[in-house]
Order: sequence, then C-alpha cells, then structure tokens
Amino acid sequence: MTTFALRVQCPSRRGIVAALATFLADQGCNIVDSAQFDDRDTGNFFMRMSFLSEGGKSLDDLREAFAPIADTFEMEEAEFFDESVKRKTILMVSRFGHCLNDLLYRWRIGALPIDIVGVISNHMDYQKVVVNHDIPFHCIRVTPENKAEAEGKIMDVVDDTGAELIVLARYMQILSDRMCQQMSGRIINIHHSFLPSFKGANPYKQAFERGVKLIGATSHYVTADLDEGPIIEQDTVRVTHSQSPADYVALGRDVEAAVLSRAVHAHVRGRVFLNGDKTVVFPASPGTYASERMG
Repeated sequence: MTTFALRVQCPSRRGIVAALATFLADQGCNIVDSAQFDDRDTGNFFMRMSFLSEGGKSLDDLREAFAPIADTFEMEEAEFFDESVKRKTILMVSRFGHCLNDLLYRWRIGALPIDIVGVISNHMDYQKVVVNHDIPFHCIRVTPENKAEAEGKIMDVVDDTGAELIVLARYMQILSDRMCQQMSGRIINIHHSFLPSFKGANPYKQAFERGVKLIGATSHYVTADLDEGPIIEQDTVRVTHSQSPADYVALGRDVEAAVLSRAVHAHVRGRVFLNGDKTVVFPASPGTYASERMG
C-alpha cells in the first residue's frame, strides 16, 4: 500500500494536532509516522505525518477535503504528497567529483529517492561518468561576460526537465541573485567547511594552520547571501596534529559527500521546513534508509 505524507506549517495554536489526526482518521487513513515542532520564539508550528490511505482516498480527494482545515488554521503550507514519487533533480558540478560520484552511487542503489534528470557542468571532466549512467549531460560554460546567458541556459534545462530541485555538488560558480530568488528553497549547496568558520577558497589549509581538532561540512539552501543560506545538515570529523593538509582534504571530502546526501534525502522526503533564516529538520523514521536500499 502506498504511503502518503502531509506536511503543514502555520501559526501555533491549540488543537492543530487533534484536528489533523481526526481528519486523517475520518478519511480512512492510518498514521504510521509523525513529527511536530512548536517554535515558541517565532510562534510557528510545523508537522509532518506519514500515513496509509486504507479507505482508498486519493491525494486529490484528501487535498479537497482538507481545504477547510487549512483555512481554519491559516496554514502557510499544507502539502499532501506520495512518498513513492521521486523528485526530479538536476545535479551541478565543476571539477571536484566526489559529491557527484557519491550521489550517483546512492541514486543507483536506491538509497537516494530522487530522479536525476540531468547533470550540468561548466567543464567536460565528468561527461563520460554521467553518460555511462544514462543521464543527460549538459556542458554550459560560464565566463564573466556570458554569466546571464549561461544561467538562462541552466534554467532552460530545469524547465525542460521539470526539475524540482537543483543540487550543487561542488559547483564552483556563484549563482545570481535572480536565480537564487527564482529557485528559492529549491537549490541545495555543500560548503567545504563547518560554517560559519573558515570561509574562502582553502578552508582546510586555514584549519590546518590553526591546529583545529575538528573539520566538517555544511549543506544549506542557496540564497543571494553567499554561504549564508538556511542550514540543513552538518557534520564533523576529528583530526590530529600528526595529519597533513592532504589528510584533511581526504577526510573533508568524505564528510562533504555524506552531509550533502543526507540534506538531499531530507529535502525530497519533505522533512525540511524553512523557518526564517533557519530550518526545522525532522529525523528520518527508523528503517527509512534500509527500506529504500531494498526497494
């Protein structure tokens, strides 16, 4: 039986959980997983529920029946979706391929529930890798002179494929404010540092020179403010005085790949909510990754 999900965001008030649970029960649905958060600082309420439509109601039936409840609670977001439908995704990469290769591998074994509809790069380095996965490859060169034209071509690919998400898998070009606004909440980046620390082109060298004991990576939504978008996922790895900058890079790349894949997974499963400059990220339910690998 297909598992559906409902995610809502609205001002916090008494009775929301009871109303949602009662609605689903009345519609012949059985809740199998639920998570909620009441942000007392902002007055926002967030909730995500997975459920089985045991009474045979379709998503359209549920959306139509739910409309009065959404109005009653002044919901900014009330989204029903089929968890088995994979989100169409564009990957973008430059010349560092570790995140791209990791995403392709996880996608191939079924551990990452996305439909990769294309890979865009400003170089040809990974054309063969991508084509060997039977995925369309688009090389769109970017220079200071043609930046607007290049972004237009990128958006043409997004529109033509119906992509709902762009993942910057170490794509080393800064996106324009216009594109960031046009794709707000739908572009995920990986930053090779544990933000908001060592910024710049070579954070691992800076970390090495400072003798840090932890290095890490940060995945966030892209906004017009460079590397300042709402953070989705972060992780670190311990390092010691006996390791070299090259060791830092190798360890850092492993962390980057893992952090990016977890951020993408959370987004496409509808577990991430924007909350001002921050995010609310609900954890995956037990067995999620194992069941997707088996599927």
